[in-house]
Amino acid sequence: MSEHLPILIVLCPLAAALLVPLAARLSPRLARGIAVAAPVGALVCAVAALRVALDRGPWHYYLGGWAPPWGIEYVVDPLGGGMATLVALLASLVAIYAGPYLRARSAFRAAIFDSLFLLLTGGLLGITLTGDLFNLYVFLEISSLAAYALLASSGERAVVATFRYLLIGTIAASFYLLGLGYLYALTGTLNMGDLAMRLAEADGGSAMTVGVVLIVVGLAIKMAVFPLHGWMPDAYTYAPPPVTMFIAAVMSKVSAYALVRVLFFVLPATGVVETALAVLSWVAAGGVLAGSILALAQTDVRRMLVYSSVGQMGYVVLGLSLGNATALTGALLHVVGHAVAKGCLFGAVGSLPRQTVQAEVAGFAGASRRAPLTMAAFTVAALSLVGLPPTAGFFSKWYLLQGALEVDAWFFAAVLLMSSLLSAVYFFRVIERIYFAADSAAAEPGAPRRRTQPSLRMLGPVITLGAAVLLIGIFNGRLVAAVISRALPEF
Repeated sequence: MSEHLPILIVLCPLAAALLVPLAARLSPRLARGIAVAAPVGALVCAVAALRVALDRGPWHYYLGGWAPPWGIEYVVDPLGGGMATLVALLASLVAIYAGPYLRARSAFRAAIFDSLFLLLTGGLLGITLTGDLFNLYVFLEISSLAAYALLASSGERAVVATFRYLLIGTIAASFYLLGLGYLYALTGTLNMGDLAMRLAEADGGSAMTVGVVLIVVGLAIKMAVFPLHGWMPDAYTYAPPPVTMFIAAVMSKVSAYALVRVLFFVLPATGVVETALAVLSWVAAGGVLAGSILALAQTDVRRMLVYSSVGQMGYVVLGLSLGNATALTGALLHVVGHAVAKGCLFGAVGSLPRQTVQAEVAGFAGASRRAPLTMAAFTVAALSLVGLPPTAGFFSKWYLLQGALEVDAWFFAAVLLMSSLLSAVYFFRVIERIYFAADSAAAEPGAPRRRTQPSLRMLGPVITLGAAVLLIGIFNGRLVAAVISRALPEF
């Protein structure tokens, strides 16, 4: 079985997605067990495959023994294997976290939720491992369709927000597919390795330009890059807590991975790609500032976190658009750190009972006295997004700042510093309420007794992610040396 680890990473959640509804007819506990075991199995396979790739070089797996460009290829290298490990880890934690949320639902509805969640996980894992641009589109659609259903599952407002996301997501996928059509017309192949060789020798002209622009715009919409982020605030705010926790943590990061893969490993580093990176740098700078300012204006903590993600994804795009190894290292490290921190933040907010802590900033008054462990994890993750040591966010921003200074991009360096200051303002506003404001709700006459902590199955993943934020920061040097530096393209 070890020879088939690359396909098992994707097959575990996809096969389980089919089994869970059937198992639910026999035993809801069995169905839940499969829903948790599948992403854990994918995580084990991803870690094992990543270790092989780090020891022996990229692992090329041909489905059915058909070699590319005719056959479908999976590739496990430090970049794809690292992303697959990140996705599987977060999926495993969210699968556990979702247990108390699903307890209040019927066995059938819980099974459908788990099945869709596993389809989403399988689609995202497929994106990180496929070596074919068309199969990347297929997995992009699998994950998107599952995400639409999950986001809409919490009620009327969520349905309206998700419908808007569906329309915009369809446009994004159409842009990407049309871009692939231009590249296929130019080269006759869509295998990433074969396409990279043919494009290096081809005289691209206008076909190359149009294809690259369409692909970049399509993936930028999926990433919610400013000003293409309009679908995200409502969709994430009204979704069920486990869904937001997972999608906010990894979905835009996987799209960022796809953009890095296409721009740096498939397309030639000349002409239209250089122009695209230059445009993206200014778009990213605007997104970093706009996302921070919009987050500052929010009174709902969930919407604040969503707009914070718009700004934080600007960091990632800015890092890859600067085009040097230091900045790209910072971008990839920020992908990891932001995924873990944002999953922790949304998980912490979603785990608190609404009768205990409301989503408004004012509703967090005295929350540290009612849920000390949850708020401790929330605080650590928030400090990471501000960029304070020794959290992961400090070191990723440090690499990004160094990368900007290496190319004398002083304006972009100033943008990074300004955004960190704005992040400090809107996060410390919440932290101040958590730790220093009076618990006015508890002082009300006849106020009900409040839970001090959420369920252990919800608290455990949140605490784990909070601890991971610190561990990634403390051991960032080892992570960069062992995985990220080996995932970089040749400059």
